[in-house]
Amino acid sequence: MKQTESKVITVGVTGASGAVLAQAMLRLLEADARVARVHLVVTEAGQRLLATELGITAQDPKRLPTLITGTDASKIEYSPNKDIGAAIASGSYSVDAMVVIPCSVGTLASIASGTSDDLLARAADVCLKEGRRLVLCVRETPLNRIHLENMLRAQAAGAVIMPVIPSFYHGPKTIEDLVMQYVYRVLSAMGLPQEKQYRWTGKPENR
Repeated sequence: MKQTESKVITVGVTGASGAVLAQAMLRLLEADARVARVHLVVTEAGQRLLATELGITAQDPKRLPTLITGTDASKIEYSPNKDIGAAIASGSYSVDAMVVIPCSVGTLASIASGTSDDLLARAADVCLKEGRRLVLCVRETPLNRIHLENMLRAQAAGAVIMPVIPSFYHGPKTIEDLVMQYVYRVLSAMGLPQEKQYRWTGKPENR
């Protein structure tokens, strides 16, 4: 995909810990001139996560994009997870990439088994069947055999598995440093490389 293209991205948020990752992702996508539209799907557990970790609640869930990003979020369109008739549930609707961040092992299991029992799982299934980029930011530890086998199944079907594992070689000073570098790498995996992403040059740099 050319970087000048206006991309359409789907973001799924589940109940696994790591709401700040989703927040950073949405803020970057909203500000990215290469992105024309972002479709946001939040599971019921994901809404509880936003309330628990970020203090974000909304009687009208459609306000979530604004509450999460702190902007007018004009690019972000919210769809209820029960709305299996939403545009992103169909392969005829063009989406460039999808990310589930954070991705619970329950949602991983749904995607790996192809159940498509809600909008998030269906949108992910559509990405796999259409050969589109799907990135799963799995957040769980320790991992049992079921989790590992589901990751293998999803990867074999075409998903990119990016466990929420921070890097340290860039000399992070704050939690935000850890969060942002991880999210930058996820965006790069989605075809949206980031100028601020730290790239190892083969030797330590002065910090």
